[in-house]
Amino acid sequence: MTTVPGTPTAPTSPADPVTGRSADAGVGASVLRPDGTLKVTGEFAFSSDLWMADMLWGATLRSPHPRARIRSVDLSGALRLPGVAAVLTSDEVPGRKTYGLESADQPVLADGVIRYQGEPVVIIAADHPETARRAAAAVGVDYDVLTPVTDAETALRPGAELVHPGGNLVRHVRIRRGDPQMPADIMVRGRYQVGMQDQAFLGPESGLAVPADDGGIELYVATQWLHVDRAQIAASLGMPEDMVRVVLAGVGGAFGAREDLSMQIHACLLALHTGRPVKMVYSREESFFGHVHRHPATLYYQHGITAEGRLVSLSARIYLDGGAYISSSPAVAANAATLGAGPYEVPNVAIDVYAAYTNNPPCGAMRGFGAVQACFAYESQMDECARRVGLDPVEFRIRNAMSEGSVVPTGQIVDSAAPVAELLRRVRDAPLPARPIPGGQAGSGLWDLRELPGGVSNTTHGEGVVRGVGYGIGIKNVGFSEGFDDYSTARVALAVVAGEPLVTVHTAAAEVGQGLVTIQAQIARTELGVDQVVVPPADTTVGSAGSSSASRQTYVTGGAVQAACAAVRAAVLGLAARRHGVPADDLSLSGGKIVSQSAGVLTDLAGLLGDEVIEETVTWRHRPTYPLDPETGQGNAHVQYAFAAHRAVVDVDTELGLVKVVELTTAQDVGKAMNPLAVAGQIHGGTAQGLGLALMEEIQVSGGAVRNPSFTDYLIPTILDMPPMKLDILELADPHAPYGLRGVGEPPTISSTPAIVAAIRAATGKALHRVPVRPDDIVGLEG
Repeated sequence: MTTVPGTPTAPTSPADPVTGRSADAGVGASVLRPDGTLKVTGEFAFSSDLWMADMLWGATLRSPHPRARIRSVDLSGALRLPGVAAVLTSDEVPGRKTYGLESADQPVLADGVIRYQGEPVVIIAADHPETARRAAAAVGVDYDVLTPVTDAETALRPGAELVHPGGNLVRHVRIRRGDPQMPADIMVRGRYQVGMQDQAFLGPESGLAVPADDGGIELYVATQWLHVDRAQIAASLGMPEDMVRVVLAGVGGAFGAREDLSMQIHACLLALHTGRPVKMVYSREESFFGHVHRHPATLYYQHGITAEGRLVSLSARIYLDGGAYISSSPAVAANAATLGAGPYEVPNVAIDVYAAYTNNPPCGAMRGFGAVQACFAYESQMDECARRVGLDPVEFRIRNAMSEGSVVPTGQIVDSAAPVAELLRRVRDAPLPARPIPGGQAGSGLWDLRELPGGVSNTTHGEGVVRGVGYGIGIKNVGFSEGFDDYSTARVALAVVAGEPLVTVHTAAAEVGQGLVTIQAQIARTELGVDQVVVPPADTTVGSAGSSSASRQTYVTGGAVQAACAAVRAAVLGLAARRHGVPADDLSLSGGKIVSQSAGVLTDLAGLLGDEVIEETVTWRHRPTYPLDPETGQGNAHVQYAFAAHRAVVDVDTELGLVKVVELTTAQDVGKAMNPLAVAGQIHGGTAQGLGLALMEEIQVSGGAVRNPSFTDYLIPTILDMPPMKLDILELADPHAPYGLRGVGEPPTISSTPAIVAAIRAATGKALHRVPVRPDDIVGLEG
C-alpha cells in the first residue's frame, strides 16, 4: 500500500496475539478484529447457532408460482402432525398486515394474491425442524395461476398487466442539465444489460424470537438495521415499539440483503402465539427466495464527443427491475440517475431512470446500490468513445475526469478530493505482470495448466489464449441522501474497573463483517487515551445508528462515537477542574492521566473517578442533504463522493470462451485509513464481488421462476478465482468528515466489473454489452 506524498503512513506495530491491540491501537493502526480468531477457528456464534431450552422451530410455506390468486388454504394436514404447535396465515397477523423498508407494500403473509415465486403463505412452529418442514409440505393451497409480468421495460408500457393496482412504475428520476441536444462531432450509442446478482452471504437468514415477561418480544437476529426492523415488527405485531427489543446476533455477511425483513416478523408471531422461543433458519435454497437481490437493468446510453475527445453530452435511459415490491428501489433509482454520468465532466445531460414492478423476485440493496449498473454502461461507453477518436482509453478518461470543484449533473459541487485522474494514472502506470511462455512447468516462470483459462481441466496448452488489459473507474455516494435524516447515536461510559480505566461504547450499529466493532474501539482509544475498551452487542436499548449500508457506518457512527467521547472527556476535565480548583481549559487527558499545562500531572483516572461513572449519549448527524427537484433533478443530494479505479489483466481462451483474471490493480482514495488492514480487506472483498458479476454471478429467472437457487448452480468466486491484487491507497482527507475519512466498502465493487469486461474486449474484440459475460458471448458470431 502507498499513500500520497506528505500523508503520514498509518502505524502497523505488531499486535498482541490475545487482545489484538498494537502498541498504538487507536485510529490509523491495523488493529486485529476481536472476532477474527473465533471466526477462523469456527468458535464464533452466528445467529444460526442460537439455542434455548424448550424452543420451537419455525418453517415457511412459500408459493411455487410467480403470479397467482389463492383460492383456498387447507391447514388440516399440518395441524394433524404430532409436534406441530402453530400454523398461521395472514388472518393471524394482529397488526399491520404489510411491511417494507421504504413503503409498507409487502404482505407479512400472502392475503389472496401472489406476486413472486417464494412469497410466504403460511408459517409453522414445531418441536423439530424436520417436523416443521413436513407440516409446511402438508398444507394444501389451491392456486389460480396467472401469467407473470417479467420485463421491466415492457411493464411500463401502456396497457401492461398491473402487478399492483396503482401501476407498475415505482419511481422515475429525471435529471436535466445544460442542453442535451448540443451538437457533437461524434455520437456513441450503446445498449447494456446487467443481470440479477445475489449477495451470496454465507450465513443464511436466521434468528431466535423469545416471548418477554411483559408480553413483548425479544428477537436475536442477523440484520443491518435494528431500529427499522423493530418499527416494522412492532407495527405488524400491533404493539408499541418499546415492547419489541431487537438484539444483533452474529452476522455471516450482509451486503445489503439484510436491510429488508426476512423471518423477523414470522418468528415473533410464532413465539407470541405459542408462548415459547422460536428459532428460524433458512436453507440455502430458501435464502435465495427470502431476500432481495441486485436490480437487473437495461441501460441505453448516448454520448456526444468532440473529435479531440471531449465529452459534450450524455443522454441515458435506464430501466431497473424492482421485482414484486418496493424495497429500496426508489433510492437505487436515485443513485443510478445522480451517478449515471460517472466521474466525468459532462456539461449537457439528460438522464431518465425508471424503476418498475414486475413478478420477478424483489430487488433492493446490494453493494454499490444503483451505481454498479450505471458504471458498467458509462465505462463501456468510455472505451468505445476512446476507440472512436483514436485515444488510449485511460487518456480519454483523464481528459474528461472530474476533480475537486467539478459540478455533477445534479448541479452539486464536489467540495472535497476527487482524484479521478490520479487514480487512473496510478493503475495505468503500475507494472504489468509478466506473461509466461506456453509449455512451462510450475515455478519455472513458464506457463503451466494452473495459469491458463480452464486450469487443470486441461482445456488448452496456450493455443487460442489471448491476453487483454482493461480499465474501469467509478463514483459512489456515501451515506443516505436526498434529505434523509441520517444520524447515529452513541453512548460512551468511562469507569474504573479492577483499578484500571475502562471505556464502554454502546451503539445500535450492526457489525456485518466490515470491522465496525474494531473501529469504534479505536476511536475511543484515540479520543480518551484509554486502552481497555468494550463494545457490547448492538441492540435497540440505545438510539438508532441507521443501517450498515451506503458505506456510512464508520462516517456516521464513527462521528457519533467521536462526539460522545469528546463529551465524556469534557465531563472528566470538568470534574478534575472542580476537584483541583483549576480552569478546565488548563487541563488535558493523556495516557489515562489528568495533566495541567501549568502544574503537570494532577492525578490519574482511577484516582479521579473512584466509583463514579462518566456517561454521555450523543446523536450525531452529517451535514444536510436535499431532495432532488422532480423536474430537473437538481439539488445537493449527497453528502460525500468516493472513487476507485481498477486495471484488469485477463487471459481468454478465445476458442472455448473461458476467462482467467491474471491480476487486478486498484487505486482508491479512502480519506483516512482508519484501520489499514481492514481497508485492504474491504477492497479485496468488494473487488471479488465485482469479479463475480463480471464473469459468473447471475440469478437465472425464466418466466418469473428462479432456475438456480443454490451454490451448485449460482456460482460465486472462490479463492482460486481471485488473482493477485495490487492495492494503492490514497488518503486525501475530506474536511467535512470525521478524521477526514471516506466510505470504503462499495467503490471497489463498482469499478472492478467494467475493468474486467474491458480487458476481455481488448483480448477478443467482442463488444460485450452484458454482464456477466458468458462463454458464448466470447465465441459467438456477434462482434
